[in-house]
Amino acid sequence: MERYFIYLSYNGANYCGWQNQPNGVSVQQKIEESLGILLRKPVSITGAGRTDAGVHACMMVAHFDWDGNDFEPEILTGKLNRILPPDISIQKIIRVSPDSHARFDAVSRTYQYYISFRKDPFGYPFHYRLNRPLNFDLMNEAAFVLFEYTDFTSFSKLHTDVKTNLCRIMHAEWTQTVDVWVFTITADRFLRNMVRAIVGTLLDVGRGKLSIEDFRAVIESKDRGGAGSSVPGNALFLTDIEYPPSVVKNLIQNVRNMIH
Repeated sequence: MERYFIYLSYNGANYCGWQNQPNGVSVQQKIEESLGILLRKPVSITGAGRTDAGVHACMMVAHFDWDGNDFEPEILTGKLNRILPPDISIQKIIRVSPDSHARFDAVSRTYQYYISFRKDPFGYPFHYRLNRPLNFDLMNEAAFVLFEYTDFTSFSKLHTDVKTNLCRIMHAEWTQTVDVWVFTITADRFLRNMVRAIVGTLLDVGRGKLSIEDFRAVIESKDRGGAGSSVPGNALFLTDIEYPPSVVKNLIQNVRNMIH
């Protein structure tokens, strides 16, 4: 049995999210179906995380196990890209050690959320457009409060199947690029709907509806009802997934083996 990592990206507008759902088409489903066609055998894949409906990924990592006939990862990558829909792209497939795990070995994930204040026919599918100015200095001050906590129940979707709502946030900051504001957040793990709920609550701070102390009280309350509304998923991107040096070294070595 051999294990492979798949690096991919996707536009999530047409999908119910990354993970398979009973009442919608997922990104995972499309890739599993395509792998099954090419390898002539059902294939299950495991993603590094779960993105919500409509959320995009500039970088997602998944793994699958294979005990059938040998194949060339580079050739399989090309064939997958030919039969997958245009909104899903496979960057590379790399053989890894059997104990490597796309989800459990990941040490951090990074998301970015985009906000704009002008009408842009090319940016609107991927930006959350607002009409009134926000106090981004105050929003950044509130974002830094996130580093003081590890329990983010207040920003989690209710009735999920996770065992703990503890997360370690390493980075959270608003930055401006031309006329677009970008919120970047990195953590060891994220709860369902967590980033969209955090952004929505930070917007309430920027509008003057919540003070910094109010924002802190929202976190400490561990009550989703006290946080702000979740922002739309169309402006949210999974942009990076990091692995420990041991896994990265293994990936690099396998790339070299493929080249030579």
